Amino acid sequence: MKTVKEVMTTHTATVTLLDNVYEVAVKMRDYDTGFVPVVDSNDGETLIGVITDRDLVLRGYADKHSGSTSVETVMSKEVITVSESASVDEAAELMASAQVRRLPVVRGKKLIGIVSLGDLAVKRIFADEAGEALSEISQRQLH
Repeated sequence: MKTVKEVMTTHTATVTLLDNVYEVAVKMRDYDTGFVPVVDSNDGETLIGVITDRDLVLRGYADKHSGSTSVETVMSKEVITVSESASVDEAAELMASAQVRRLPVVRGKKLIGIVSLGDLAVKRIFADEAGEALSEISQRQLH
């Protein structure tokens, strides 16, 4: 069974509490993502929150905050995470129960990647296709 470590994205955009809402929006644009983890500015690795494009809209712009507003104002502090050794099925179940599309992958409290529904879906499709191909090959050889 595949683990989260095998399917996660490892090079992710991050911000710290020293950044502002405008800088988050620029990172989202530049990295083509709607999800940016917030890490401790001292070590650049310890996960302390996340910001989604929805957070920017609801807690930022809808509340009339400017682009210079602190990241802390709009970030989600209660973060659901998954360990790198979790199975992709466990990650999918966690996403479903928490109703989230992305999970930060952590080793202890250190951010090491992100796993998304897309990561899980792509890997599962390839596994299913490989299984179907193997099944077809086996059937042909039996006849």
